[in-house]
Amino acid sequence: MAWGVARLRLTRAVDRVPLALGATPNYYGTMNTVIAFAWLGTALIAGKLMRKAVPVFRRLFVPSSILGGLLLLVFGSDVLGAVSGVHVFSPNVRDIWGGIPGFMINIVFAALFLGKSLPKISEIWRKAGPQIAFSHTVAWGQYVVGFGITALILIPLFSVEPMFGALIEIGFIGGHGTAAGLGEAFAELGWPEGQDLALGVATIGVVMGIVTGIVLVNWGVKRGHTAIIKTTKRSEQEMAQAEDTHETVEDELVNDGKTDAPGTPLVEIESMEPLAFHLAYIGAAIGVGALILSGLTYLETRLLLPLGAPVLLGHVPLFPFAMIGGIIVEKLHHKFFHGSLDRVLIVRLQGASLDLLIVSALASLTLSAIADAWLPLLILVTVGILWTVGAFVILAPRMMRTHWFERGIGDFGQSLGVTATGLLLMRIVDPENDTPALEAFGYKQLLFEPLVGGGLFTAVSAPLVFTFGLVPMLLTTGVVTLGWLALGLYLGRGSK
Repeated sequence: MAWGVARLRLTRAVDRVPLALGATPNYYGTMNTVIAFAWLGTALIAGKLMRKAVPVFRRLFVPSSILGGLLLLVFGSDVLGAVSGVHVFSPNVRDIWGGIPGFMINIVFAALFLGKSLPKISEIWRKAGPQIAFSHTVAWGQYVVGFGITALILIPLFSVEPMFGALIEIGFIGGHGTAAGLGEAFAELGWPEGQDLALGVATIGVVMGIVTGIVLVNWGVKRGHTAIIKTTKRSEQEMAQAEDTHETVEDELVNDGKTDAPGTPLVEIESMEPLAFHLAYIGAAIGVGALILSGLTYLETRLLLPLGAPVLLGHVPLFPFAMIGGIIVEKLHHKFFHGSLDRVLIVRLQGASLDLLIVSALASLTLSAIADAWLPLLILVTVGILWTVGAFVILAPRMMRTHWFERGIGDFGQSLGVTATGLLLMRIVDPENDTPALEAFGYKQLLFEPLVGGGLFTAVSAPLVFTFGLVPMLLTTGVVTLGWLALGLYLGRGSK
């Protein structure tokens, strides 16, 4: 009791210091922002140290941003605060963290196609057609099994929201970035806990993507499905090497299969810092995306809503349109400037934004939402994993006749975790890129990410269920899945 009174008096005394020094009320808002950012930086460093100190985190390739975010979560009000009554972070700081993901996700998606030399669609399809069909089959199938299990079991037994079924694709393929970026959309739809649940699914997916991926690699080696790695001992060696070089694995796919050749620098340092110049392009891409979304929303309000149509675009977040804005800005850049944007620099800005997004999203996670729905969430995640594993084992060899394992394992890793998970699994089974797997994976991204895996449909999936209902969306995604499946099986007859 005495300690509690003393702590309260000390806190009040410290709070009065800035006013005594002549600080304005705005000082507190600024200081909260500074403190929030300082904690995020500290958490990222702590996550890096945890990853270095605990071997299992390295073996599972858990990013430092996830470890740092979980560390802040443990010291937050939902864990330490609930157990001991000690609140390390103020509610204002948590509010600031909660607002970061919705902003950072726009940077992540605006940067997707900046600095890329986009090939023709015919070239993409020629090199990666079967892989495109397979990845789409898996992604749309995750909606089908999610919506189906929600309609048949989860709603009757647990009274979950119909949008619950969209969490598999949003959390698994979309990942932490998409899950966090959809927070505002979930809130507008009257289901704010959807963000917390999607982040939970994404966290499980990162771990299970590696765990099940390694199991499948060993199975594939023993069954003779791998073309390069022929012994489990060799796969273990490649696994250890991948563990040591995980930091640079995504550099192999900086441009998803196609990188602009370096040219004359676009801007001199004395004119503008190159980092600021490239960040300006990202800002312009977001601005173009905002104009597109605003225009579409205006047309919906003026033309469709008076006719009785339900609100749809009003619930759609900005980030998929920021991606479209990036494509437009990239095209305009090549029309008016000579030279290419530095893709590596763009990716570094994108990666930094994603790290800040993940750590802040997990730090502001509300565990009560996950605790209240842990059983239906477990059922949903289990069904999603079973579908993804089954699709890889059964469909991949029929859609990609040659090097199907090396090609499919990358899509499998991405379908449960993130792109880096798929790349790591591909590196284990094809360390020298002797098969067409890496190139096909890169080309596939160009016709995959704009739609699912965080693309346009991922962003509108929850609003579509909210607007049109679960059964119509189950039927729609079922038809799309069957279409991709049939196309993939047809292309698989002559794939190389």
